[in-house]
Amino acid sequence: MTKHIPIFDGHNDTLLHLQDGVTSFYESLHDTHIDYHRAKEAGVAGGFFAAYTPSPNPGEDRYNYLNENGYKFPLPDRITKEEALGFTHKLAAQLFRIETENPDKFRVIRNVKELKDSIDTGKMAGIFHVEGAECIDSSFDSLYVLYEAGLRSIGPVWSRANDFGEGVPFCYPSTPDTGEGLTDKGFELIQHCNSLGIMIDTTHLNEKGFWDVAQATTAPLVATHSNVHAICPISRNLTDEQIQKIADSGGVIGINFAVNMLRADGKMETDVSMDEIVAHFRYITDFVGVDHVAFGSDFDGTSVPDILKDVRGSRKVLQSLSDAGFSEEDLEKIAYKNWVRVLENTWKD
Repeated sequence: MTKHIPIFDGHNDTLLHLQDGVTSFYESLHDTHIDYHRAKEAGVAGGFFAAYTPSPNPGEDRYNYLNENGYKFPLPDRITKEEALGFTHKLAAQLFRIETENPDKFRVIRNVKELKDSIDTGKMAGIFHVEGAECIDSSFDSLYVLYEAGLRSIGPVWSRANDFGEGVPFCYPSTPDTGEGLTDKGFELIQHCNSLGIMIDTTHLNEKGFWDVAQATTAPLVATHSNVHAICPISRNLTDEQIQKIADSGGVIGINFAVNMLRADGKMETDVSMDEIVAHFRYITDFVGVDHVAFGSDFDGTSVPDILKDVRGSRKVLQSLSDAGFSEEDLEKIAYKNWVRVLENTWKD
């Protein structure tokens, strides 16, 4: 029943694995979750390809922060705009290289018509997303240049502080209410993105930052790769109030396959069942409706359940949703139509 339904994914970090400029997306990449051939095998029509700049000094090993009650990892140090802009250019270049290597197979998407055409014709679609806006200067000149290059989605923060706001640290158990919200420059960023039609991703914002975006934006609210806090009470997941607000705005939540955001116990162990994955889709559907949940895998940026293994596991999730009673119309919305709708209501061109 589900084999013919294309899947569009809200988040991957695959560009990090191509940054050497030599490794090709069209090779069989054994150390990644995604390459072209496995994605096509899974019926993945494309997704948001993130340009994320890692923290150069992440600090102590994360397991030093584990204890019997959970964990609380400190926010990594800030990074400079120069570091972030250079790295963003490097990853963006790899996305454009995927297209130029095989323009008949892959397209960098800049408007909804291109997205729909790519899904209809089977050409894989890539949306240029920046995860953490450190590369954006105070005059916002770089935002406009990156937009002309193809940027269509941005998260104001990753899980560290920058000039626009403060990210949420990885804490379990914890609410997302962990720090201050958007700065004045953060509010300006939202205004510029609304003007250009760049999608704003609330993923990695703390709760105050989320509500600041909700107050400031004129576009649907989106969390590209976040899960349900009522199921897994990690700071990175969304409270019922946040889920309701996203739905009220006409927005969407992409379900993240990170094991510590799926499991009720928050553990970083990969023996997660399919029922645990389906539970997050089910919760949002039952709470606010099927129009507000989608795929947001975080492939190549996190540890995923053994049952999924790689991008081919996305098809298993869709089949499991079908087995759990979701209709074909529901499955189409979750798989790709919800993302298309939100982008239709966000992008200007």
